[in-house]
Amino acid sequence: MTRSGYTLPVFACAAAVAALRWLRERQPLVVVAVDLITPAQIAEIPIEQVTGLSEQMALAITRSDPGDNLDLTKDTPVWALVEWGGVGDEQVTIRGGEGIGKQVNAENHPAIYGYARQLMQENLSRLLAPTEKITATIILPEGRSLALRTSNAAFGVVEGLSLLGTSGISQPLSTPEQLESFRATLQQKASQFSSLVFCIGENGLDLAAKTGINPDKLVKTANWLGAMLVEAELLGVKEILLFGYHGKLLKLAGGIFHTHHHLADGRREVLTSHCALAGLDQQNLEVVFHSPTAEAALTHLRGLDQATDSDWVNQVYSAIANTIDARCQEYLQSHRTDNTQNTICGSILFDRSRKIIIKSKTACNLIGNLC
Repeated sequence: MTRSGYTLPVFACAAAVAALRWLRERQPLVVVAVDLITPAQIAEIPIEQVTGLSEQMALAITRSDPGDNLDLTKDTPVWALVEWGGVGDEQVTIRGGEGIGKQVNAENHPAIYGYARQLMQENLSRLLAPTEKITATIILPEGRSLALRTSNAAFGVVEGLSLLGTSGISQPLSTPEQLESFRATLQQKASQFSSLVFCIGENGLDLAAKTGINPDKLVKTANWLGAMLVEAELLGVKEILLFGYHGKLLKLAGGIFHTHHHLADGRREVLTSHCALAGLDQQNLEVVFHSPTAEAALTHLRGLDQATDSDWVNQVYSAIANTIDARCQEYLQSHRTDNTQNTICGSILFDRSRKIIIKSKTACNLIGNLC
């Protein structure tokens, strides 16, 4: 049995609670109880150290434990610096310190997202009198170096890690237990809706909702796209919109339906072949093929369009999106026991700035049923 742990926001919250309790009671806690909110349960988080820096300020330290998940934050220290006094009308002001990433498309605001803020504000405010205010600064001493091993920069987060997620429970991203959890969610939503949106990760879920798609129709798949597509068709889902980062979704155009990089890649081959089919010259094909990331290749195509008043991005990515749709239909057909086509697939691809690059023809037809 795979052991589940907790997400990074939970440890940030626990450290902040420990620091605030020291300010109030001058007692160094060994364990902190955190109300996870989602799910509705209490987590007991061990605290390594609590130190009073002054009468007005305290620092607490814990360590991330994502369970058996192969998560690079495993055992990384999480610090919270809490001090009396806040900013504006908020009772709990939350700041990002060293190691917390910055959102380059949001005026460098700290990459501390909705669930993390809700978690800390609710747990900390319960310990405050109505007139009291605090500022909690979250610090990840190893965050800057760990971020170099992630795709954070591809989503506009630099200089550190994100406090991201919609739940306090950390689930292994590539295990059968995780797939079973996603299937359970899919089964529940398929009983309500005939049109659904598949998102690989949190960035897709967040952006899809912001574009006006009904959040109740969003389903997280992680890397299990193939298995989830087949499950959806078996459950009678008629329409599926794939909404994801282009560096992930374009793998489907190469017939890769489990998108974890440890299993298969093929991104540069997919990009280069579609560029060649669109008529791109040899010199630029070589640049695309040798680009270190899909984002770098996209940037090169955009540069060509700007310099030569051409339309390479639209030509290439329209072809890729339509190929993704076709490959999905082929994949579903290969898993059917008859020749009846039941589920239609469309795709929307976005870039590192979380801006939509392209919508396939089928996606444009489906979008009205998803809002």
